[in-house]
Amino acid sequence: MKIALDAMGGDFAPQAAVAGAVLAAQRLAGKAQVVLIGTEAEVRPLLEAYGPEAAALELVPSTQVIEMGEHPTKAFQQKQDSSIAVGYRLLHSGEVEAFCSAGNTGAMLVGAMFTVKAVPGVLRPAIANFVPKLAGGYGILVDVGANADCKPEMLEQFGELGSLYAQYVLGIERPTVGLMSLGEEEGKGTVTTQAAHQLLKVNPHVHFIGNIEGRDLFNDKADVIVCDGFTGNVMLKMAESMYDIMVARNLNDEFFEKVNYETIGGSPILGINDNAIIGHGVSTPLAICNMLVQGYEMAHSGIVDKIKDSFKS
Repeated sequence: MKIALDAMGGDFAPQAAVAGAVLAAQRLAGKAQVVLIGTEAEVRPLLEAYGPEAAALELVPSTQVIEMGEHPTKAFQQKQDSSIAVGYRLLHSGEVEAFCSAGNTGAMLVGAMFTVKAVPGVLRPAIANFVPKLAGGYGILVDVGANADCKPEMLEQFGELGSLYAQYVLGIERPTVGLMSLGEEEGKGTVTTQAAHQLLKVNPHVHFIGNIEGRDLFNDKADVIVCDGFTGNVMLKMAESMYDIMVARNLNDEFFEKVNYETIGGSPILGINDNAIIGHGVSTPLAICNMLVQGYEMAHSGIVDKIKDSFKS
């Protein structure tokens, strides 16, 4: 198995990307090979500096970089030899089983839709993120930024996509699904969430437990939390700020350590025909490493095939 990494993506690339790839290669030894994609003149010297530690890494050259501030669609179309475009071509051709990048989030989404494309039947792919639970383990929050405005049918599908990921990757046998709203009662929420509630309530593919509130993010009411990308992104950034505040105040807590983005490393794009993960722009080597390991776990679980099978029916 090969897991690809955009070596030019992220605020601290390529140094952090190469360092994270070296860590991941050690953790995935005997399971998967890490493939770096990037400008050879910048990446090769870094690999050589690591010596034997980087011997297992493969480098696929690219000549262009999509910068963080560039327009995603224009940049992806105009820079076909960028590390992101090359990564998606490798993924689409089957030369790698997963592609990870801490680069331009919009370009990663555009690349997913232009190359590997959405699974037939999926209205809009979503970005998922992981939420630590007070009783242990993680839940999944979906969507966290791909779709700011959603139709009820899209929210219903997010519940299905999140359930499949929770079951087959997180190992939760019968994931519970909650719809984020401003009250537990069925009639609460926006017109969209009220309509989504009715769809989820009768969907045989999910174990829907009804509306949940913001206070339920970290408790055990729902393994899968469904919301539009606007709401999910706000909640995610707020949770990350709690960790930052604790660090600034020199407070240590095992639970809040799990809120640290480095622990998971990245957010999978669910509903596309292959495995792709988007990392935080400020990703450290540890975050890069954990993102690559997550890419391996996604590929190993066969989650994409599970999603394809589910949406056939």
